[in-house]
Amino acid sequence: MKKATYKKLILSTLAMAICSSLNAAEKNNAEEVVTKGIDFETIVVTGSVGKGKTVMASSVSVSSMSEDQIEIATPRSSAEAFRNIPGVRAEASGGDGNANLAVRGLPVAAGGAKFMQIQEDGLPILQFGDIAFGNTDIFLRIDSTMASIDAIRGGSASTLATNAPGGIINIVSKTGESESGSVATTIGLDYDSTRTDFEFGGELNDSTYFHIGGFYRQGEGVRETGFTGNKGGQIKANITKEFDDGYVRLYLKHLDDTTTAYLPMPIHADGSSVKGFDASAGTPHTPYHTSMLTTDGAGNGRLSDMRNGMSPKVDALGFEAVFDLGNDWSVENRMRISRTEGSFTSPFPESIQGSQTLADSLAGAGATLTYANGPQAGNAYTADNLMRVHSFDVEMTDLDFMVNDFKLTKTINDTSFIFGLYNSHQNIQQSWLWNSYLYEVKGNDAALVDVTAADGTAFSDNGVIAYGVPAWGNCCTRNYDLAYTIQAPYAAFSTSFDNINIDGSVRYDSGTATGSYAGAAQSTVDMNGDGVIHQIEQSVSNVNNAAANNVNYDWGYISYSLGANLQINDDLATFARLSHGATANADRLAFGKIDSAGVAKDEDIYDEVDQLELGVKFRQDELSIFATAFFAETQEQNFEATSQKFFDREYESKGIEVESTYYIGDFDVRANLTWTDSEIVKDAINPTVVGNTPRRQADLVYSITGRYNLDEGSVGANIIGTTDSYAQDGIDQNAPDALKLDGYVQVNAFAQYLLSESFSVSLNINNLFDTVGITEAEEAFATSAKSIIRGRSIQGRSTTLSLKYEF
Repeated sequence: MKKATYKKLILSTLAMAICSSLNAAEKNNAEEVVTKGIDFETIVVTGSVGKGKTVMASSVSVSSMSEDQIEIATPRSSAEAFRNIPGVRAEASGGDGNANLAVRGLPVAAGGAKFMQIQEDGLPILQFGDIAFGNTDIFLRIDSTMASIDAIRGGSASTLATNAPGGIINIVSKTGESESGSVATTIGLDYDSTRTDFEFGGELNDSTYFHIGGFYRQGEGVRETGFTGNKGGQIKANITKEFDDGYVRLYLKHLDDTTTAYLPMPIHADGSSVKGFDASAGTPHTPYHTSMLTTDGAGNGRLSDMRNGMSPKVDALGFEAVFDLGNDWSVENRMRISRTEGSFTSPFPESIQGSQTLADSLAGAGATLTYANGPQAGNAYTADNLMRVHSFDVEMTDLDFMVNDFKLTKTINDTSFIFGLYNSHQNIQQSWLWNSYLYEVKGNDAALVDVTAADGTAFSDNGVIAYGVPAWGNCCTRNYDLAYTIQAPYAAFSTSFDNINIDGSVRYDSGTATGSYAGAAQSTVDMNGDGVIHQIEQSVSNVNNAAANNVNYDWGYISYSLGANLQINDDLATFARLSHGATANADRLAFGKIDSAGVAKDEDIYDEVDQLELGVKFRQDELSIFATAFFAETQEQNFEATSQKFFDREYESKGIEVESTYYIGDFDVRANLTWTDSEIVKDAINPTVVGNTPRRQADLVYSITGRYNLDEGSVGANIIGTTDSYAQDGIDQNAPDALKLDGYVQVNAFAQYLLSESFSVSLNINNLFDTVGITEAEEAFATSAKSIIRGRSIQGRSTTLSLKYEF
């Protein structure tokens, strides 16, 4: 039997967790209980401060999605699951990673999740959410080892984690406190995919329990690449030992997975398909372009493979301990060491132009085009349009991460005091090794194209038109070898009297950046080794390690948060919170914000966020509502590789976030919506954009999930919607040809039938009506609805059949 003292400790200590103490032991190892409506009585609150505070008594906006709720939403990636979190805007169009994540109008100027922190079991996966080509979600996989997704927006996240002023999303793992397990095989019915998930946990004795699980999958993926783009999996395990006064847990994760990275593709401005390119299923990937010859980070010859896509490799070992020290003191420590590396390889259309225009710009007037490979190799290329493609070819050789969070808690009656120290060390070691190619505009089995000058001089070699990216000034052959060390002491208090709860917290983050980075130099190199210097070998991009720039700077900033909750009665409460936080920039500063001495300015190193929240929680019978009004002022300094532009701005956003549930017998509905009014209020580089709406920021995003529970199964649908938004914000948005991305509604469907108490079959349809929804576009203007732009769309319809055995 579990010790009573331990259960008491879990209630009093884990509920006070500073985001990392999510009470995984209580919430996620117990027998699953279906709670009707928003569970306002749960004390498992990400980012809470206080002793055993329920959601109803807390002054933060929190949500939790259980495993079965996520299953109904039919996600194909973690970002597609995150779309169902209130307040979160997840541009889930990149595949199993590389998603852009924003919260409550905070901007996504360059990509990733700059103002949010994604965690596993209460500790961050990476310290920075917007590492170029190293987005956190690339190194995350959701499988059957997950018990829930917990999230906090705004609130105390600014003080209870580093680089998380906008919020925290935490993947909480099962730990096996109750003996159970499952095996499931999922097969793609209209696309090539086979995946098997497994998990099992239980007691080893009366004080020790474990959990182990993972997945393996293989297939082409949801878009037609012409090759096996998805292959790999992960395994996770943990073991917990309980004592009379606490517990110790060890856990590990091994991730080795390859998935296709989907980047923008040719599409009409109105979302319709370009001839030869299916917007729902197409991608520039092709089996006729898999091998790429480049120089490596040291200038040596190198072959890379376009099929590598996003290939994260993670070996993580973690430890956590929670103990009651007596005399109302308790201590917690969580630590993780992650050995992380990977690659990001994908074709990016730099431009789509008239074929002859592009040919003449490369090789002079009268240039000719021929197929470089494929069924028509050697024949003249006569199609109207042609793509210049840059290969995003990035080696992430070292993203190793160490993190430790120590916390001491003292409880006096109804008041708790927390003192903590957070430490982390993040490496960022990358090489960017990009080339330029010519592709036919075709979304399935596209061939490469060669260009020849009128005098017969070849200006390409099997589709390669440059060893580098001269169209972007050969910007993107470079090395990073950077290391970031962060230390953050923090303190918090929480007190209660009558029906009022008040809490406050403060944190001081200080960091040091060291290392070096190097850009490109052009030189003559015999790339194909034939002893002849061809035209495109006369200027080859190499990393200029001889002129590497040193990095050596530090920073520090204070974050604080103060909140109060008034519980009017058992079913109605209101709260208010004021918060100030920041997030530090990392590798993107190396594009021009670090001077020759290796130093960056404070205003460039970190960006601050101020937030005000007013919320209400209400329940009556079958209805539950959690609504929060918010206002935020945000700084943003960033650099975007695809547009070669810096951003140095300030934003304001205000809006309302609503989470609600309603039950009618066996039918339940969960509906979330976020209305946001956001604008640029200051721009140090381009003041003319003041007053513009941030790009891709829709006024309204929402999700609705309905489920009907049958005696032997369930059926449900999940709706994801967004209104229209501007593709870019550095323009005159009032211009008649300013590009707007149309709003869209995506419908996902789910049905499960129980063949027995332990065996079920499920049909899962993602994007039932094959809707095209453009999440981002590179262009700022479109002269007509049929103008060809480069956009990234949500995935088209994909259907899976799952067979699951539970024991």
